[in-house]
Amino acid sequence: MAEDARALALRLLTGVLERGQTLAEQEDAPPLTAAAPAERARAGRLARATLRKLGQADAVLAPLLRRPPRADIRTVLRLGTVEILEEGAAPHGVVNACVDLARLRQARAAGMVNAILRRVAETEPEMWAALPPQRLPGWLRGRLSSAYGNARAARIEAACSAPAPLDLTLRDNRRDWAERLEADVLPTGTLRRRAGGQVSALPGYAEGAWWVQDAAAALPARALAPSPGQRVLDLCAAPGGKTLQLAATGAEVTALDVSDARLDRLRDNLARTGLAAQIVTADALQWAPEAPFDAILLDAPCSATGTLRRHPDLPFVRKREDLKPLATIQSALLERATGWLRPGGRLVFCTCSLLPEEGEAVVADALACHPGLAPDPAAIGALPGLEAAWDAGPGALRITPETWEDRGGLDGFHIAALRRES
Repeated sequence: MAEDARALALRLLTGVLERGQTLAEQEDAPPLTAAAPAERARAGRLARATLRKLGQADAVLAPLLRRPPRADIRTVLRLGTVEILEEGAAPHGVVNACVDLARLRQARAAGMVNAILRRVAETEPEMWAALPPQRLPGWLRGRLSSAYGNARAARIEAACSAPAPLDLTLRDNRRDWAERLEADVLPTGTLRRRAGGQVSALPGYAEGAWWVQDAAAALPARALAPSPGQRVLDLCAAPGGKTLQLAATGAEVTALDVSDARLDRLRDNLARTGLAAQIVTADALQWAPEAPFDAILLDAPCSATGTLRRHPDLPFVRKREDLKPLATIQSALLERATGWLRPGGRLVFCTCSLLPEEGEAVVADALACHPGLAPDPAAIGALPGLEAAWDAGPGALRITPETWEDRGGLDGFHIAALRRES
């Protein structure tokens, strides 16, 4: 018998909290891949909402529990609490479903789950809304405080506990899409939907008029701004939003990534949008091009701490010991990319990390090692809608999630535009 969305959400949460698995890797494997699309989508939404509000759920549950329950039963309680108080689901249905989930795991816990969740349902909405946001793990919070100060780190933490809006990048600049998509045009040019919605059912999806891409994630390709016919490399390209941007300029784009499975999404989007790029599945640390490139975009693998609004599982699966190997890979990739640039060529290096050791420090080391490599302030200066607070030195931007709080925030990014001198 197929599992329903709540049971699947519980599986996802258990994988994250008990086994350190990401949501993405679980959603790409059975039993999630065997679920109906609607059930799979709902399970993902419930799991993400629960992870974003785990601290608040624990604050509500703590005074109601006489002793700590078993880990799996605690997860059932957290799931039910968030679905009732955050998602606004009817308590009766949630309680009954969670009792059934608990009974399958520990029969004698069913009565306790029933009693606790009935009391949870009595929580005043104002009390739930007033609870402090989910805290980031100490290793990450400490680094954010060191980099940005305690006050800004707290704002970043609060921003990461909210879901991200739906941002769209247009294939061309037709002005009527904002109205048709019920979206606002952000200062940087990205469209932001006023509500979510099923992506594939929105106007323009089938004909490839746009693709989903956070407003901050759209800036690196815009900074590279290749000319038609130029040879361009999108290094670490999957899932491919930046490749689509580059291809839409008329450049001759090579999209390289080590994961062929992740490149499948790019293949699908290229077919949907009618854009073209050469796709290469290879390890960039082993691969070499036949000729230099005019421009290279390197969106390097990183901790992805700037995307916690979209990936609330990351604080539970990332560890401080992950950072040094990632920074080593970033430096190695930037070293190789620099060698593939023609004289006068341009390179944009970016990471969706909030941590300076995965952004500013990597670029500083590259500039110190390569006297012929220099910041390219003109590339950044040509971008529309930039905030003064994003300035991270010549040719560089530092964006954090609490930016544009009144508009729904942004993913965190470090972006550096560089040029190889002739």
